[in-house]
Amino acid sequence: MSLAAVAVTVILPVTRPDVAQTFYSDVLGLPFRGKAADGNLLFDIGSGATLALMEKPAGAQAEHTAMSFEVSDIVASIKDLESRGAVFADYDLPGLKTVDHVCVLGSEKAAWFEDPDGNILCLHEVIPA
Repeated sequence: MSLAAVAVTVILPVTRPDVAQTFYSDVLGLPFRGKAADGNLLFDIGSGATLALMEKPAGAQAEHTAMSFEVSDIVASIKDLESRGAVFADYDLPGLKTVDHVCVLGSEKAAWFEDPDGNILCLHEVIPA
């Protein structure tokens, strides 16, 4: 058996499942599949993958990017998400500088935003060679 051929579930911690459900459904536009038997909120995130939001106390969130969505047009995707309430970060750090929320990192462009619990999410666009 190869794990490369099975469906994946990404699990993110949230403190307020109701607020998180609204964000992931309304702002990100992810289809809500319902609540699992264990209480996790389930969303379709494409390619057969699932996002599960698990209620956890504050502080369970990672300080790094927890999930990244590959998009074909990062600028249009940013505008669309901003129109629905997403707030993108801007950085000016050694090796990481954004211009209009977008950073070019080698062969891709990336932009970051947070969910209501502080989970860091990313959009990335592959730059054609």
